[in-house]
Amino acid sequence: MIPQLVTVRHRRPDGRWLRLYVPVLPVLLALSPLLLLAVLAGLVACVVFRVSPVGALRGTGQLLWALPGTRFEIEDGRTAVLVSVR
Repeated sequence: MIPQLVTVRHRRPDGRWLRLYVPVLPVLLALSPLLLLAVLAGLVACVVFRVSPVGALRGTGQLLWALPGTRFEIEDGRTAVLVSVR
């Protein structure tokens, strides 16, 4: 199942949290030209480093399949970001 919504929380300098909801499908559609270039670059990298493109694609698919329900937090000094994938 591909994630449908990514929630990003960012702590503002005054200590309050800003919550952003990012829908995955519209972002993918808007960035699809760049995604196509990234896939082509990945295929070239697979050929250069002699990695199976099918294996690399399968690994990417497994990573995307495991994303829903994932949460990670990055905190550095006064800056904090919490990302959760639904």
